[in-house]
Amino acid sequence: MRPRYASLLSAVAVCSLILIFFAACGQNTSSQGIDKPNPRLKTVTLTIGEATVKAEVAMTETERNRGLMYRTSLRDGEGMLFVFDRDQQVSFWMKNTKLPLSIAYIISDGTIVQILDLVPYSEEPRPSARSIRYALEVPQGWFGRAGVKVGDKVAIPPL
Repeated sequence: MRPRYASLLSAVAVCSLILIFFAACGQNTSSQGIDKPNPRLKTVTLTIGEATVKAEVAMTETERNRGLMYRTSLRDGEGMLFVFDRDQQVSFWMKNTKLPLSIAYIISDGTIVQILDLVPYSEEPRPSARSIRYALEVPQGWFGRAGVKVGDKVAIPPL
């Protein structure tokens, strides 16, 4: 009788662990807030040389996780500024994002250290090459059209 009881107990324990695992996975997506778009966020005007960008500011973890997901349009001269609490290496992806975007990784003094093009809907991580404080997403190719390049400084107003 004991071996049968032990086998049943083991099966219940395994099933419980599987249920807990799947429950945690399901909560992860909604706790990240990536199941719906960001509302329109506070905007700031950023200046990069002669160019200006009206950027929504994503400051909270939920706002950063959502980013520009589910948006259907973004005009030249518009974007989203991602603000991190501290300098750190970051990685972006394009899950649930239909817009082709470019991203600039920016260090705390406002210097652009890297510019990448991002592919719509791609889940491939696009990491920063070094620790950064900000990231700026704009329509793909806007940096080049506006004459913005690595080494340029972004004037970021107080947030």
